[in-house]
Amino acid sequence: MTDTARHDIRPGAAMIGQGRARFRVWAPGCEAVGLVLRGGDALPMTRDEAGFFTLEAAAKPGDTYRFAIGGGNTLPDPASRLQAGDVHDASVVPDPAPYHWRHPAWAGRPWHETVLYELHPGACGGYAGIEAMLPRLAEIGFTAIELMPIADFPGRHNWGYDGVLPYAPDTAYGTQEALKHLIDTAHGLGLMVFLDVVYNHFGPDGNYLHSYAPQFFREDMKTPWGGAIDYRREPVRRYFIDNAIYWLDEFRFDGLRFDAVHAIKDDKFLATMAHEIRAAIDPARQIHLVLENDDNNATLLAPDGAGALYDAQWADDTHHCFHVLLTGEQGGYYEDYPEAAAQLARCLDSGFAYQGEASPHRDGEHRGTPSGHLPPTAFVAFLQNHDQIGNRAFGERLTTLADHDGLRAAMFLLLLSPQIPLVFMGEEYGEERPFLYFTDHASAELAEAVKTGRQAEFSKFPAFSSAEAQRAIPDPNDKATFAASIPSFDDAEAPGAGWRLFHTALLGIRREIVVPRIPGARSLGATALGRSGVRASWRLGDESVLTIAANFGEEPVACEPGEGMVLAASPPTGRADAMLPGRTAVAWFAPS
Repeated sequence: MTDTARHDIRPGAAMIGQGRARFRVWAPGCEAVGLVLRGGDALPMTRDEAGFFTLEAAAKPGDTYRFAIGGGNTLPDPASRLQAGDVHDASVVPDPAPYHWRHPAWAGRPWHETVLYELHPGACGGYAGIEAMLPRLAEIGFTAIELMPIADFPGRHNWGYDGVLPYAPDTAYGTQEALKHLIDTAHGLGLMVFLDVVYNHFGPDGNYLHSYAPQFFREDMKTPWGGAIDYRREPVRRYFIDNAIYWLDEFRFDGLRFDAVHAIKDDKFLATMAHEIRAAIDPARQIHLVLENDDNNATLLAPDGAGALYDAQWADDTHHCFHVLLTGEQGGYYEDYPEAAAQLARCLDSGFAYQGEASPHRDGEHRGTPSGHLPPTAFVAFLQNHDQIGNRAFGERLTTLADHDGLRAAMFLLLLSPQIPLVFMGEEYGEERPFLYFTDHASAELAEAVKTGRQAEFSKFPAFSSAEAQRAIPDPNDKATFAASIPSFDDAEAPGAGWRLFHTALLGIRREIVVPRIPGARSLGATALGRSGVRASWRLGDESVLTIAANFGEEPVACEPGEGMVLAASPPTGRADAMLPGRTAVAWFAPS
């Protein structure tokens, strides 16, 4: 179903034919709402019992509009599809003319074929810049790209998690036509496109929902961003469920990554959303839904009585184990991983490191549920992502924190495991530039609050206990912070060329040997190799056996060889008879 065909059930503006448009907004906190079309006088809208205000008026695509809510306030549409400028400016009546897809038969790819490449649209040059990258990414062996959030945010650059208009792609990255062209081009290259969406909070600048509908939020439940979104209310649920369907339907994204759903304290809503999304999209299309969920709730990753829920969850536990093994860091949430090798083995064997155990970092709070019944593909594993780099004070990448041979051993395990691998932009050629947290707030007061808030966030770490050390943390609102976070994308010469060849070779092995056998794969067990390595085995879907051993430390560790032939090793001369050398990884494959 197209976005135009759904205009009668969604808030926002939509052309309805014969030069007329329908305007609809949920504003139960307002006694009256008027439509200000093309800067004219406010036209009174009709209210229904649920608090929706509606008006049909003569209009054409491209017309600007705002809603007048009393007291002289005219505000943008909280369901705007396009802004005439930034988040505080007028909204724009969308053009219902369809985009002519060049690859209309594209129906996606099976989830088990996914190799994700996460990127920031602004750092990659917008939609056109990303499109230019696609042939290179496909050649390396990636099968999907994942865009950090694009919902309209204040300013010209932002991580995306300060978005306030979930239906409006930010024009800083290009037009909606350019976004569709990017997705269309990706499909022509066999690449899926995922979008990161944020349904747990709104940014601090440009969110006018409190003026329209205080009922959108609940003050009896707090999140790190303020009052929780009130998912008990049907208009609130519909606002986000329809938003997810909008991205998948109108723009033909192949999947969504739902940010920090642990801040959505309503698992019933999460289940309902998954079912409604899948019911609304053509069943011939392969649509994939992925969670970020610090709660480690395995029940959301397996079908319930009504059908499939979510395909996978970002495996933060796996990342944290890798990071501790590669860097030795134990501060912050890394304190939860004192036995990182054994905990990584558990992640490889059954998904979560924490499956109900008490978390020291969370003051003994029990975290997680059993996950051993889930397939390996229920977990998206990574060595780095935007959070794990950018939430560091100086945005350092592992290339500047870890031994490169140990890092290659970790990447070897990541790319050949039956779990779903994710690579963050630049990893494929060993990028060393940082990825920092950046914003572009016009308000000096808000910009200062963000800067001091970030300094305070790190003040609890010994390295940043002094005011001088805190002042050294890059200012998120400084343009230089964003500029420093743009990758070089230079893989033509060493060491970049070597990293690229490394990724290409491993993803070639994954594509030819591992991927066809992933459906039906199950763990045969995983164990720690001393305190610095792991050995894991899987019986694949055709009854063949894959074994991978990796040692991230400097000293050799005892290791029993796997069944069958050596499939690959890092370094290429690496081997393990009874001992696995330091910073080495080996994979064995025994055909069925």
